[in-house]
Amino acid sequence: MAGNQHQNATGGESSLTVYILFLETCGSDSRPNILLLMADDLGIGDIRCYGNDTIRTPNIDLLAKEGVKLTQHIAAASLCTPSRTAFLTGRYPVRSGMASKNINTISRVISGLGVSGGLPRNESTFAALLKKEGYRTGLIGKWHQGLNCKYRSDHCHHPLHYGFDYYYGMPYTLIPPCWPDLSRKIEFTANYNLWICMQILVGIVLTLFLGKLARWVSIPWLLVFAMVFLGILLAYSWLWSASSPLYWDCILMRLHEITEQPMKAERAGTIMVEEAVSFIQRNRHGPFLLFFSFLHVHTPLPTTENFIGVSKHGLYGDNVEEMDFMVGQILQAIDAHGLRNNTVVYFTSDHGGHLEARIGHLQLGGWNGIYKGGKTMGGWEGGIRVPGIFRWPKVLQAGRVIDEPTSLMDVYPTLASLGGAALPRDRVIDGRDLMPLLRGDVPHSDHQFLFHYCGAYVHAVRWHQKDSGAIWKVHYVTPRFSPKGAGACYDIDFCQCKGENVTLHDPPLLFELSRDPSESIPLSRATEPLYNLVIRKVGDALRQHHKTITEVPQQLSDYNKDSMWLRPCCGVFPFCLCDKEDGDAEAGALP
Repeated sequence: MAGNQHQNATGGESSLTVYILFLETCGSDSRPNILLLMADDLGIGDIRCYGNDTIRTPNIDLLAKEGVKLTQHIAAASLCTPSRTAFLTGRYPVRSGMASKNINTISRVISGLGVSGGLPRNESTFAALLKKEGYRTGLIGKWHQGLNCKYRSDHCHHPLHYGFDYYYGMPYTLIPPCWPDLSRKIEFTANYNLWICMQILVGIVLTLFLGKLARWVSIPWLLVFAMVFLGILLAYSWLWSASSPLYWDCILMRLHEITEQPMKAERAGTIMVEEAVSFIQRNRHGPFLLFFSFLHVHTPLPTTENFIGVSKHGLYGDNVEEMDFMVGQILQAIDAHGLRNNTVVYFTSDHGGHLEARIGHLQLGGWNGIYKGGKTMGGWEGGIRVPGIFRWPKVLQAGRVIDEPTSLMDVYPTLASLGGAALPRDRVIDGRDLMPLLRGDVPHSDHQFLFHYCGAYVHAVRWHQKDSGAIWKVHYVTPRFSPKGAGACYDIDFCQCKGENVTLHDPPLLFELSRDPSESIPLSRATEPLYNLVIRKVGDALRQHHKTITEVPQQLSDYNKDSMWLRPCCGVFPFCLCDKEDGDAEAGALP
């Protein structure tokens, strides 16, 4: 394959020798610490080391310079919840019911903290595997895999049930009501005042009513009824205002405790970085696994004042540059404790940039480089091709570039290998151990076929024809782009997976990604001699893949319905208002 020109023919043997020497130096039982950094909605074209020349990302670029860069790194889904499910479990999300059959786009992710759906408890995450092997495990940041099942504090889908020893972050995901902060302050103040007024009114009314019964006071009943009616109006006003998702979905938690409701989104990232630094300090004697799941760069792009206006691309560019700064702070903590050489660092995004995220002509979503499509699009490269960078000094060759197809699902078996854990044998694991490829021991990825889902439906299939080096892509279904252009679905906010807003292709669309990575010129029987062979080969593989899929409860269809009684509350319901950070970004004495 042409992309292998970056790989040294003798690199495999020399890298393996270095790896063995490293283990001999550190001890055969010395396992690396693991730091996983995942951005949210970051386009592959948003960082300099993947082609952007106008947004500054020096810390991520340095990671690529010091480590191995994957150029064909693929997410298993083009939306947050299913992509992260696949990342955590090494399995296509349809296997765990975390892929929706509904047309409605919001049903393709966990749609709030008042739903009962979530990652099934019988699924095994990489954190659970490594925890059994003695790793201290932590998740800081976005979760988006569910929270409650039967009541508002059962926390049945909380990260601590999936192998993480420590959690601080946002159990849901950023949504527009979370920021800007002005609306939060207004609503908070108004509701607090309404609450006080309502308590006073209730007290007055009860006093007058009891006084009337005891003949202590004499007051017209009409006035009593008027005051009761006024109290009801105030209560209704409070409940109407508090029905905003700002209160129920924009929250932060430490372990099982809600620390902010609603959260102050502009400071959340800073607190999370300090939590990460604290986790590294507490567990510096290792081994540890830290999964830092950024809220950046998801809309509404909450950004601190220090980074407002620093980029050439408005608020989105500012948010990307702030994220890169945070990457640098976490890496500095690794260096400060002398952990650099024995820590595997991995950086990626959960899927491609959100092309439909706009306010008028202002773009609030990412750029996916030369690749067509973006977030929510099941098959086009722009929605699923993401950054993939691994750094492990003295083990992985610095500056190496690998063009082989790899997947976010590969992280699961790779971490199992690094941590000395055995993979489960009672389920299909779709990921493959990346270490032989990263070290240069083998020339090709283990993946022959990758299946690109939109919800619970396969839209496209990738075939790596290793004997020729060709990478074929067959599209069975594609979203209908807006006639306004730009390769997005502006008319419906998000691209859909089925129905009137998709196109079924018979015969399928065929592209050869090695020659046409932008998927701009479909091949046909007239232009490609291997067309029939490829279509037949991929069709056979898809049929075999479908045979491996077992029906399970659909978490994003059957259990993705909001219930007031499942919404988390840090106070006495419905007065769910708290800020336990006291204006500081400090982590307490934690495990």
